[in-house]
Amino acid sequence: MTGLLVTSWRGRTLGRLLILASGFSSVWALFSALSSIAIITWPAFLQLMEFTRDGFWCLFLLKSVQTNSSESLSHRFKLTPARMYYIFLLVAGIVTIVSPLVATLTENRSWFSRDITLGIWVLFNIIALLLLEQLFRNSNHDQRWAIKHLCIGIGCIFAFDFFMFADALLFKQLNPALWNARGIINGLMVPLIAISVARNPKWSLDIYVSRNVVFQSVTLIGAGIYLLVMASAGYYIQFYGGTWGSTLQVAFISGTGALLLIILFSGTIRAKIRVLLSKHFFNYKYDYREEWLRFTQTLADSDDIVPIRAIRALSALVNSTGGALWVRNDNHCYAFNSCLNMPEPTVTLTHEDDPLSCFLEKTRWLIDLDEFQRNPDLYEGFKSPSWLADIDKAWLVVPLLFKAEVLGFIIILRSPSQKTINWEDRDLLKMAGQQIASHLAQHVSEKALTQARQFEAFNRLSAYIVHDLKNILAQQSLIVSNAEKHKHKPEFVNDVIDTVKNSVDRMTRLMEQMKSGMRGHKVRQINLFSLLTETQAAHASRKPIPNLLDTSESVFVYADKEQLNTVFGHIIQNAQDATPNEGHVTIRLSSESGNAVIKIEDSGCGMDQAFIQHRLFQPFDSTKGLTGMGIGVFESREYIRTLGGDIRVKSIPGEGSTFIITLPIAPGTE
Repeated sequence: MTGLLVTSWRGRTLGRLLILASGFSSVWALFSALSSIAIITWPAFLQLMEFTRDGFWCLFLLKSVQTNSSESLSHRFKLTPARMYYIFLLVAGIVTIVSPLVATLTENRSWFSRDITLGIWVLFNIIALLLLEQLFRNSNHDQRWAIKHLCIGIGCIFAFDFFMFADALLFKQLNPALWNARGIINGLMVPLIAISVARNPKWSLDIYVSRNVVFQSVTLIGAGIYLLVMASAGYYIQFYGGTWGSTLQVAFISGTGALLLIILFSGTIRAKIRVLLSKHFFNYKYDYREEWLRFTQTLADSDDIVPIRAIRALSALVNSTGGALWVRNDNHCYAFNSCLNMPEPTVTLTHEDDPLSCFLEKTRWLIDLDEFQRNPDLYEGFKSPSWLADIDKAWLVVPLLFKAEVLGFIIILRSPSQKTINWEDRDLLKMAGQQIASHLAQHVSEKALTQARQFEAFNRLSAYIVHDLKNILAQQSLIVSNAEKHKHKPEFVNDVIDTVKNSVDRMTRLMEQMKSGMRGHKVRQINLFSLLTETQAAHASRKPIPNLLDTSESVFVYADKEQLNTVFGHIIQNAQDATPNEGHVTIRLSSESGNAVIKIEDSGCGMDQAFIQHRLFQPFDSTKGLTGMGIGVFESREYIRTLGGDIRVKSIPGEGSTFIITLPIAPGTE
């Protein structure tokens, strides 16, 4: 016990005194044993060790009394810690001088000196017993639970010493039987003192023995005892079994060995042993470090989906095998989400006035259904709904609290090994429930974000398609507006056929995009000058007619031809809209530093920097009134960026604008 105290001491006075008392008790026991075999023959030194042991125990008790009660014995006599040390040193000097007189009890010398020595020891034991009485009497009910074993252990030691020295004082000699039994009495009291030390947090002596070590030790000891008993039984079977003795012995030992393996690998039995050890051998039921590490690892590292991991982690805290999870939806009802090792419940959605959900939202309590059956008054206002009663082996209902609101709840199935829960179980489950609620809230947010992104992608695709449909509609409207005037011209008819054919092709591509949900996925190598020539020709029917400057360079890029054609066409069309008929729209193509550079210049109205920075590339922001959607330039830049390029704009109000499109040149074509 002294070793555990030294390694766990936190530097407080009570801890220091307890270490000294325990340490000198160990030293005294060692020298007493050496004295009994005549290795040490100096009585004064042995008596000094004994007095030092008793002195530190008295100092420890006196300090404990002073800590527990303001009206204690130490306060009535104004014994500060410094004065206690001075008194201790003074008495120690006196006893050291008279201690050799104890050795003369069996010699023919003056009985007066011997009586004084024995009287000092009797008085010492009386003081110790008075301090124990003060300590116990001045402690409240909870403190008595922590110190009762200490009072019993130290009380038995000093009561036995009092009886032994009083007997010697009365009969003028030490009783050999009492003297020999003294060491046994001291040894038997050590476990009682250790229990109180482990229970009392005020001493800051966190005597800690790993629960796994205790569990494994108990398992090994139990297995050893079992094997010894079975070996003894096998011996008697062989001895009394006659000619079949050896055979029966082998069969018996094999069967009992198999039974031992079954017991050792039984999860239920192991869980019951852990509960038994936690209840009777530890200050707290749980080893919170290990429990929290296992809980966090189960919650984070399992391959299951998040709700299943949550059920598994929470139910494992009370040795349960499964349960079910309900999560609150937007309508403030609780919908069944997932279950583990149980069938899906008959009711998967609670109503707004469901008694369980109402009780949880009102109280935030953990519900023990067994306790509710025994004493319904503890859960005032709660009525178990019929669907909850239909869940076989339902045991606990744990609310999942997130930001002071009930995010959901988990119904835990009855544990095969743990029959009841106490305040410690409740606190652990509530704390774990809050952690799970945060985890579930993040999971729900991620799902909502994913769904929002899917809708965003769908809406964006829809907006792009509507924009393309608007352009197709504009082509068809142009045909209709000119049909009455030019319908007799063969050239017009041919142009109408080409326009309708182009519209059909574009509509077909739009239908394919709507089915696949993707745009611009047919990437291939494109000759930019040829593509710009086609785009320029498609917009040559409007004024000002775009002018593509000839170039001797052959520049190739990787892109979807139709999508890139739409980008160039949209920018050229915007340039025509912003430029008067007598103005100009010029298209230039060049290559710079591994990039293709396309410049579309116009002499239109131009734009200021504020418009370029804050409105030009913003979706659904248009200067065309009801006829525009405001996504053309935004869509164009987004597509160019997916190809690794970019769109920049230079513009001066009243002078015109230049759109500069850069695209990476296809490798091997420079």
